[in-house]
Amino acid sequence: MCIFINICIYLSLNFISAASVLRPSTCQLQGLFRLNGIYQDGDVILGGLFEVHLFTVFPELSFRTEPDQPYCEKFNMESFQHAQAMAFAINEINKNPNLLPNITLGYHLYDNCVMLGMAFRAAMSLSSGTEESFTDLNCTGPPPVIGIVGDPSSTVSIAISSVLGLFHVPIISHYATCSCLSDKTNYPSFFRTIPSDAFQVRAMIQILRHFGWTWVGLLYSDDDYGIYASLSFKQEMQLFGGCVAFSEILPNDNNPKNIQHIMEIIKSSTVRVVVVFSMSSYLLPLMDEVVLQNMTGRQWIASEAWATAPVFQTPRFLPFLRGTLGIAIRHGEILGLKEFLLNLRPSNDPKNNMLRIFWENMFVCSFETEMDGEQIQKVCSGQEDLSATDTPYTDISGLRAAYNVYKAVYALAHALHDLMQCEEGRGPFSGNRCADIISLKPWQLVHYLKQVNFTTSFGDHVSFDKNGDALAIYDVLNWHPSSDGTVKFQSVGVVNEGPTTGMVLTLDEDAIYWNYEPKKPPRSVCSESCSPGTRRATKKGLPVCCFDCLPCADGEISNATDAIECIVCPDEFWSNPEKNQCVPKTVEFLSYEEPLGISLTTASLFGTCFCGLVMVIFCHHHNTPIVRANNSELSFLLLLSLKLCFLCVLLFIGQPQLWTCQLRHAVFGISFVLCISSILVKTMVVIAVFKSSRPEGKGAMKWFGAVQQRCTVLVLTALQVVICAVWLSTASPTPHKNNQYIRSKIVYECAIGSVAGFSMLLGYIGLLAAVSFLLAFLVRNLPDNFNEAKFITFSMLIFCAVWIAFVPAYVSSPGKYAVAVEIFAILASSFGLLVAIFFPKCYIILFHPEKNTKKAIMGRKTLNK
Repeated sequence: MCIFINICIYLSLNFISAASVLRPSTCQLQGLFRLNGIYQDGDVILGGLFEVHLFTVFPELSFRTEPDQPYCEKFNMESFQHAQAMAFAINEINKNPNLLPNITLGYHLYDNCVMLGMAFRAAMSLSSGTEESFTDLNCTGPPPVIGIVGDPSSTVSIAISSVLGLFHVPIISHYATCSCLSDKTNYPSFFRTIPSDAFQVRAMIQILRHFGWTWVGLLYSDDDYGIYASLSFKQEMQLFGGCVAFSEILPNDNNPKNIQHIMEIIKSSTVRVVVVFSMSSYLLPLMDEVVLQNMTGRQWIASEAWATAPVFQTPRFLPFLRGTLGIAIRHGEILGLKEFLLNLRPSNDPKNNMLRIFWENMFVCSFETEMDGEQIQKVCSGQEDLSATDTPYTDISGLRAAYNVYKAVYALAHALHDLMQCEEGRGPFSGNRCADIISLKPWQLVHYLKQVNFTTSFGDHVSFDKNGDALAIYDVLNWHPSSDGTVKFQSVGVVNEGPTTGMVLTLDEDAIYWNYEPKKPPRSVCSESCSPGTRRATKKGLPVCCFDCLPCADGEISNATDAIECIVCPDEFWSNPEKNQCVPKTVEFLSYEEPLGISLTTASLFGTCFCGLVMVIFCHHHNTPIVRANNSELSFLLLLSLKLCFLCVLLFIGQPQLWTCQLRHAVFGISFVLCISSILVKTMVVIAVFKSSRPEGKGAMKWFGAVQQRCTVLVLTALQVVICAVWLSTASPTPHKNNQYIRSKIVYECAIGSVAGFSMLLGYIGLLAAVSFLLAFLVRNLPDNFNEAKFITFSMLIFCAVWIAFVPAYVSSPGKYAVAVEIFAILASSFGLLVAIFFPKCYIILFHPEKNTKKAIMGRKTLNK
């Protein structure tokens, strides 16, 4: 591809001045950029862009003369080491007989001076070449470079890839981390051996999650690297459940007002952890202010851009930055690089002006070059042995960016090697063709770069995913104080992302130095975690990390820390006092073991025994006038029914069973109907006896003989039996666990099944009781020897009063107390009937036997007359 001709289109960019056609088959370069570089010839040339100088100086502009070209200042030894790592890797590949045999790689390495304009000039020079004329307009030759290693800056990489990506020139950056560069639509030929910011952010989130830091501050540089990283960080923090207390841009103008503004925000905030995505050049003014204001008590989290910055290793920053945790590029080892660096001499190649600049900065040398440019005379003011120097250039103890450069060169070499191994007719391109090294197109090399898969001598696997990103792996660094008062970078863990395991953090907490007393991790939360049993309630107007802890409501639990909502317990479970576990509800029923059950059982048995005692007394004195005068047969039937009423209470106590639920109301209803019907017949007999004592009622007793009395009681009771039978056969009462009365308990009760059936049962009893009471009340003024009517009236008055009071008491009583109310009504009415009817008779029989004579009974009548 004739890239030079295509680049001429970008005249308006001011990077290549022009290309004019001098004659039909020749293009003439109108000007050359003054660039610092290192060169080595070869069959195939690789390009490189490095930040060898830190500043670009632009000459003053004049509209009368052509301006001088900009020049660079402040030599960066560490970045120069990165450039030499590329040169070393190419020399190592050239010596390897198994990789690219019969092919010699060369290189053109340029200095971008940390300036987009200079970097773009260098990139254009690499892609279009620096030959003064170009005659082959058929584009049959290879491009000047087949691939570029660099640029280390995300902003520059975006600009260069936007242009060179149009021609699919492969670019492999060793330091550009902006996640935007993973967009293959805009940057189809961009690759990198450093993970993107998206992976870096996830790695930092792993550290925050590990220490529970949910309330953090965020600072980022005003460039593509910082802006994209901050956006990704905020999104990941939301997914993590953390909050960014403040988010501020580090200005690039070093304006004191802006720095003071950021300082005030940091000091006024409650955060103790500050995350910074920035190059060291952006961050340095702020850290100077931190030192001036003596601001301590902050845990700094460094992105890979400044986690290993030498500028912060000085004793001046030690009290404030020791303990810093940072994400750093994976370090590696390059065997033989040390010797290569120490053997560097500028006299080997006088055209490589970057070597001359390096030597001048190392030994303060001046050079004199003869006119023919072949001999160089150097005059140095100090030692010229590189092994005796101690600079970032000679320090290979922690190769990070240089190791990524090394991997990038080998990636290009392996891609080129795979391209040359292609068998004609089995190639990946149209018509199964292979690429030709003589007329190699850059996009053909991009195809093979996507499939690169190899392992370095250090043991790291190198490959690219579909976005051109390398396998994510980081070192976790901790800034330790060293013996000389400077900062020492100590590796305390690794963050590695596997294809199936995801992001995994391995951390040696015992090796971490904390800049706090006691030596423990700080707490950085807006609100302390809510313990199990409570839930988070966000404070109005504040981030979600600022919340109150509210206890769960009754019947709800939270069994995790910082629960957003409480969980409702299942129907048969309830929350424990701590509200962190659902436990089975207490099953409540009227049992024999509790005091109330014992009392009611005792009363029931006492009533039964009392009935038995009365029966014994009546049996023993059955021939006495008072027993015979009160219809002994009905009295015994009444006592039997009362005994059944007392005993039916036992069916209401204890855990409900199907048979007890079915029997309790049936026995209760039949027993009381038997009792009331006996009293009703007894009342009718009293009336008949009274009438028969008068002349006009001589025949009244023939209708109330013994047979009629028995039949009446039987018929009235049988009707209740029918009601119970229909009720039990259609809607039988069953045991039921009721949790409506008391939500924290299960009330084990008998569901009546049919309200109509239960109402008919009670209504029938009430009807008989009302009739009995009415008849007894009407004849209450009979002569004294017939005062049985008064006793019946009084007993029925007690009975009706008890059951009228029972209805509201039963409805308003919850749970087992409703059963207790029903039992109390049974016992009270039974005792009322027993005492009112039989106590006066037993009193006379036992304590006044002289009154238990026919003469005494008949005498009262005479006396009354």
